[in-house]
Amino acid sequence: MNVDHPLHFDGRGRTADTGDDDHVRDLIEQVLFTVPGERANRPTFGTGLLQLVFAPNGDALAAAAQFSIQGALQLWLGDVIEVQGVDVTAQEEQLQIVVRYLVRRTQQPRVADFTRPLAPA
Repeated sequence: MNVDHPLHFDGRGRTADTGDDDHVRDLIEQVLFTVPGERANRPTFGTGLLQLVFAPNGDALAAAAQFSIQGALQLWLGDVIEVQGVDVTAQEEQLQIVVRYLVRRTQQPRVADFTRPLAPA
């Protein structure tokens, strides 16, 4: 059983669970949107991506985010996934993150897409 993220209760009043593919996607999302220093006993966990929300949008922001994401995923989830590519696109007032990865346990390729609003340039 994998606990679903964000933590919530199902219709029976129990902790909601999820399948393996969704659990891996949830792990990626946690790494992406956790601010380093936010977790006790893991001060370097996360990417700092949310701190970029207040930076001017543009190619430099996308490149910094891509570098940060690639490194954090390899560091924290390297035993669960093999990162095959990270594409970060800054479009208007949004940052789009596409992570292509291989689930190590099943050897199945997957793609996770995340979009977050940003401050305009």
